[in-house]
Amino acid sequence: MTARRAGRQLHGGKVTYAVLILFTAGSLFPLLWTAVAASRNNTRLAQTPPPFWFGGNLLKNLGTAWTDANMGTALLNTTVVATTVAAGTVLFSTVAGFAFAKLRFRAKRLLLLLVIGTMMVPPQLGVVPLFMTIAELEWTDHLQAVILPTLVSAFGVFFMRQYLLQALPTELVEAARTDGANSWRVVWHVVFPAARPAMAVLGLLTFVQAWNDFFWPIIALTQNGSPTVQVALTGLGRGFIPDQSVIMAGALLGTLPLLVAFVLFGKQIVGGIMQGAVKG
Repeated sequence: MTARRAGRQLHGGKVTYAVLILFTAGSLFPLLWTAVAASRNNTRLAQTPPPFWFGGNLLKNLGTAWTDANMGTALLNTTVVATTVAAGTVLFSTVAGFAFAKLRFRAKRLLLLLVIGTMMVPPQLGVVPLFMTIAELEWTDHLQAVILPTLVSAFGVFFMRQYLLQALPTELVEAARTDGANSWRVVWHVVFPAARPAMAVLGLLTFVQAWNDFFWPIIALTQNGSPTVQVALTGLGRGFIPDQSVIMAGALLGTLPLLVAFVLFGKQIVGGIMQGAVKG
């Protein structure tokens, strides 16, 4: 009887479906409104009530935004930055998280507290010395200025440490040591396979954050040099009366790659999350 209950699939009621539909509609509304606004003109957007369905200017506004914001270069730069930052954060955070979770060394707790403590410091406090550093290195308006300072994050280290504490048995690491594996072989053959679900989640979160980052790129980069998408979008709609439809078209262009990435890899990421939940 217990086994039959455990194998039985739960079904949601009408209230559950209503709540899910409500939250889904609320989540999709900003994207839908962006597309609707991008397909109209500035005059129609200023009228009351605002439009709630698509117009005929979508392709025109997308073309204007693509040309005025140099969106091709911006998308390429942002892809390079987001991919590199996500890969570096996942790699370094996993290695550091493994060290804090399973290795023994002096001042381990103190170093972990220092790492976590950096999360309490507002990033705005480090802007001036960071900008002075990249200016001395002559990295201003170069992509390495926004890549290298974000290759590892305290959140990523803490996240991977907490995951590996539960998902990676200490006996498995000790068995690999007994078989003669050095630290790097343990990381490659034991830690990475065990941490794959958490690495996928951290990679997705970091990629989205790097793609949408605005504060530091607008300081380190310029629109005419090597802009990212968020920097390039600041050049749209300039004038006495900003063209909101072109701005929305640019925002739509900057959002589409994230949607495509989630459609292509969302199943693997959700599967990794569920796999990690079952292991935990």
